[in-house]
Amino acid sequence: MALRTPSLRRVARWVPALCVALAMLVLAGCSPDGYPQTTLAPKADFAELLDKVFRRSFQLATIVFFLVEGALVWALFRFRGKPGDAEPEQTHGNAMLEVVWTVIPAVILVFIAIPTIQTIFKTAEAPTDNPLVIEVTGHQWWWEFRYPEYNLVTAGDMHVPVGRTVDLRMTTGDVVHSFWTPQLAGKRDVFPKRDNRLWFRTETAGLYPGQCAEFCGTQHARMAFQVVAQEPAEFDAWRTGLAAVGAPADSGAPAPDSLVAQGQQLFAMKGCVGCHMVTAVGAPTMVGPNLAGIGSRTMIASGWLPNTDENLARWIMNPQAVKVGVLMPNLGLNDEEATALVAYLRSLRVAPAPAAVATTAAGN
Repeated sequence: MALRTPSLRRVARWVPALCVALAMLVLAGCSPDGYPQTTLAPKADFAELLDKVFRRSFQLATIVFFLVEGALVWALFRFRGKPGDAEPEQTHGNAMLEVVWTVIPAVILVFIAIPTIQTIFKTAEAPTDNPLVIEVTGHQWWWEFRYPEYNLVTAGDMHVPVGRTVDLRMTTGDVVHSFWTPQLAGKRDVFPKRDNRLWFRTETAGLYPGQCAEFCGTQHARMAFQVVAQEPAEFDAWRTGLAAVGAPADSGAPAPDSLVAQGQQLFAMKGCVGCHMVTAVGAPTMVGPNLAGIGSRTMIASGWLPNTDENLARWIMNPQAVKVGVLMPNLGLNDEEATALVAYLRSLRVAPAPAAVATTAAGN
């Protein structure tokens, strides 16, 4: 017993570290704000197809694991050597055993391969049920979404109607990116000068986080977006409201000396108009994201910061401090100018605004 004590003490020293590591591993699987980036809670038909293949493969793998490990443990105890045992008979091949352990894995692979191939062909089909076409373009490091059916363009948040198939036509304006919404569909790489496609239909309204899943530069990890799934009536209200943002008939509301009007003047004087559009109807692709509706988006800086007045001011005053390497320069704004610009950008909102954003804006 005295010989074993130092060994046990050495092992005991590692127990707290192992407990901490295990706790950190468990916590790493948790997600704040109820927005899990998980494939284990599918909310669209495409994701459900993938989930079925995964679960079937996992179930078969689990069965194989317990059978193989069980047979191994049984053999270790059943045929373990004992003192005085004679040398066992030497076996140099067993044709029946070799056939069995070849056929069984082959059969298991067939059970995995058939549904996998069926799912590959199913997810590669082009939807024919009057889908909503959305043209997706990846940029370093933000996402642009165009709706040809409505002649609208937006960025950051992709709005989709519940119950209608969405047909994504995807490309990139620079390097290779990868479009991934874990709860709605699989990953699709997007390439320059090439269209790749992805479709899905969700029946559950909500916010679904997405992410670029292909390393694309310094801020790859901060190239996020959200899919906003809405009931058809809410989606129609959103697209109608987005079309009105920044329109000439809508821009005469603020008084000439108002904070919003001052911010609008600064937006032009500081050169922001050279990189951003503030209207969504028929807007061309610019260097920076389209800002129509930014006042009512839930996130800014491509999904990196919650859309609050404080974060918006922080972003426009020193974007390089938030996301190093972005094309947006430091314009040398003072606090008063930043406040005016925030007021103007906040006015570029879709009415009615989502409740979460309205609450956030009112609290600032």
